[in-house]
Amino acid sequence: MAWDQLSDEQREIRELVRTIAREKIAPRAAEIDASHEFPWDVVELYRENDIFGLFFEEEHGGLGTGTLLALIAIEEVSKVCATSGLILAVQELGSLGLKLAGSGPQKRQYLPKLASGEWLCAYALTEAGSGSDSAAMRTTARRDGDEYVLNGSKRFITNAGVANLYTVFAKTDPEGGHAGISAFLVESDAPGFEVTRLEPKMGISGSTTGELAFDEVRVPAANLLGAEGEGFKIAMRILDRSRPGVAAQALGIAQGATDYALEYAKTRETMGKPIAQHQLIQAKLADMETETEAARGLLYRFGQMVDDGADDSELTKASAMAKLKCGDVAMAVSTDAVQILGGYGYIKEYPAERFMRDAKITQIYEGTQEVQRLVIAREMLKESRAFLLAGVG
Repeated sequence: MAWDQLSDEQREIRELVRTIAREKIAPRAAEIDASHEFPWDVVELYRENDIFGLFFEEEHGGLGTGTLLALIAIEEVSKVCATSGLILAVQELGSLGLKLAGSGPQKRQYLPKLASGEWLCAYALTEAGSGSDSAAMRTTARRDGDEYVLNGSKRFITNAGVANLYTVFAKTDPEGGHAGISAFLVESDAPGFEVTRLEPKMGISGSTTGELAFDEVRVPAANLLGAEGEGFKIAMRILDRSRPGVAAQALGIAQGATDYALEYAKTRETMGKPIAQHQLIQAKLADMETETEAARGLLYRFGQMVDDGADDSELTKASAMAKLKCGDVAMAVSTDAVQILGGYGYIKEYPAERFMRDAKITQIYEGTQEVQRLVIAREMLKESRAFLLAGVG
């Protein structure tokens, strides 16, 4: 058995998730991809086996098993189906605002429904003209008595149309830049709220990605997360903790692609022997395995940091590094897997091309790889390392 740092309890839960993924989700993966339909049967599997509970504390109806195990669950599912892994990652993303900034009544009202999977959730920050530049958002929220009135739109929102609860960011002070952004909890049945478009995509085809419209949507003032003007800070705290969910998805894709390419290379013969015995193929497999394991180290380190109570300031760089490494490895490894399969890697009868298509988005959403590099460098510039140069002439 390969060495790992997990406890017996963590290994037991990992094995449960792994078994569900292999026996129940893997046989559905190609169909989910081909149909472009949201897999409600997978959601039901998660509900029946309390998988959503991995992402929530016991006081809110969850299992309280911690961040590392939650990331491992996303990884295990993503080894066979990135769409199904994303369902778990977005349940975390969409609920983090509540966990980090929600009031007691807000948490009691919503978190148990999310922990059980009765409700799905979503995170609505991005707009057509406002991706990495959050201050450019145009969605507004004006106070009207005991309510806020939201107007505007959001773009590229995962779980659009299937979520019951959206964490929505809007300008309460249109001239205030980042300081003018606030965060709100918006239920899907709010009058004036509409999903106006679902995007056809290159990968993660069974996951809905859509455009939201807000036309005089009235939200109770009690649904404001934190205080007015705290939305940007909340959004950044959320992203620091949600990016590793995408990293876990990417890591799962990388490991799934590696495992499939390895098995293929053992059985495909050329020149009288399996291609796994040809040195050029062995070199690819070795690099794929090594890079995937290196990425896993950064991801698991982040999960352990959260479980050990690391400060938010320590998580920013660790989160960005995990997302950067895992996303880049997923793309490189899945591309190599297609190459190892040759012509078979390019046709849909085999999953290699799906791994490759699914991998690409992990370099884009939850902050592009370019943004991750900026975040990492910015955090480095805050650090003092002069003592390392002592005595260097």
